[in-house]
Parts: sequence; C-alpha cells; structure tokens
Amino acid sequence: MVFLLLLISTAVAQTSAVKLDPALDKVLDQMDTAAANFHTASASFVWDQYTKLVDDTDSQKGKIYYRRQNKEIQMAADITEPAAKYLLYANDKVQVYVPKIDQVTEYHPGKSRADVESFLVLGFGGGGHELLKSYEVKLLGSETINGVTTAKLELVSKSPKFRNNIERILLWIDPTQGISLRQQFLAPGGDYRLSRYSDIKVNQKIPEAAFKLKTTDKTQFLSPKG
Repeated sequence: MVFLLLLISTAVAQTSAVKLDPALDKVLDQMDTAAANFHTASASFVWDQYTKLVDDTDSQKGKIYYRRQNKEIQMAADITEPAAKYLLYANDKVQVYVPKIDQVTEYHPGKSRADVESFLVLGFGGGGHELLKSYEVKLLGSETINGVTTAKLELVSKSPKFRNNIERILLWIDPTQGISLRQQFLAPGGDYRLSRYSDIKVNQKIPEAAFKLKTTDKTQFLSPKG
C-alpha cells in the first residue's frame, strides 16, 4: 500500500528505441497476445512488506480483482488480514477505505494517470511491449512457480524520480495468460514488497459488487492535496 501511494505522483520517462533480446521479445509478444484477449482476472494474494531497518515483515492477505471497463483497466483489492481495508482504482481515482474508522481517502492521479494505471495493471493484463515505454526490461530466465513455468523479468524504471522509491521490479509472468504469479518491488536501502498470487482466474465473471466500496451513510471522504 505504501509503495502505491508513493508512486501516484511519479512521472515516467518516454519510450526509447531498444534492440531486444529475441527470447525477451518472444515473452513480450506472448504478453501482448494475452493482453488483447484480457477482460477480467481475480486472485488471492499475500503482500509481504519487509522493512530492513527493523528486520521485520508485515503481511496482508485478501482477494484482488481486475477488469477492462471500456478502455480503462479497473482494480479492486479486498484486504481481509490483518485488518479489513479496501483499495479501488476506477474512474481516474484511487480510493482507500478503512472500515474501522469509516473513512475513505481519495487520490486523483491527474496528469500521472497513465503512470498509475501502468503500475496498477503491472503483471495483470498489461501488454508486454507496453512495458518498454516506462522500463528497461531484462529476461532473467525461467522459474517454476506452483507448477507453472514463468518468465522472470527485471524492470528498471526510466524515471529517476520513480527509482528514488523503487529501484527495480521483478515479475514472474505466465506468458500464455499474461498474468504475474509473483511480484517483488525493491526499494533503495533494502526494503521490499513481495506479492504472491494464487487461485488465479482469467476472463471469468466478477460480481459488480467487487468494484464497489462497502461504505456506510456516515463514511467520511478525504482528498489530500498535493
């Protein structure tokens, strides 16, 4: 969650011409094909947030949902452990709802919308060659996760501002589905977030309620400036 909020205001560099390794190009082609046929995805997740300073890991568990709505990719995360929290990206804004205090905090990406959307769909239905607009991409080989042979990609942002928060990203992609089974976001200084996904379902119907915050008539809505 912390990484996401840090990245909302981050600008991403423009695409530059690159000569691709043929093996990497093949993986990106597979991801492009999967993205063209992508409509929805859902999965169970475990997000492990490691803080090096105190050598401690905090974990969050829940369900995550993606869908293509018109030309927009929408995302919803239903965090169930250790405490209920909801995250929704739709209609050009990010909303974080904490039921315990009955409060929604809204973030408006504005000019950074494309950057935020790129980050939110990273590894879930996004095109392979689209990654080259924002990242230097390397293929680090293959690795088997839960019986699936994945392509392990390393992404380094072209934006120095982005790299101040995230030095590099590792994705373990199932190229045939265009879905990430694992993600690791590595920050300067040794902190990282490791995201692990299971029970992944692609292009199956997702209830509309999954993309609605479960607010009350007394919920407070806040919109931080800047």
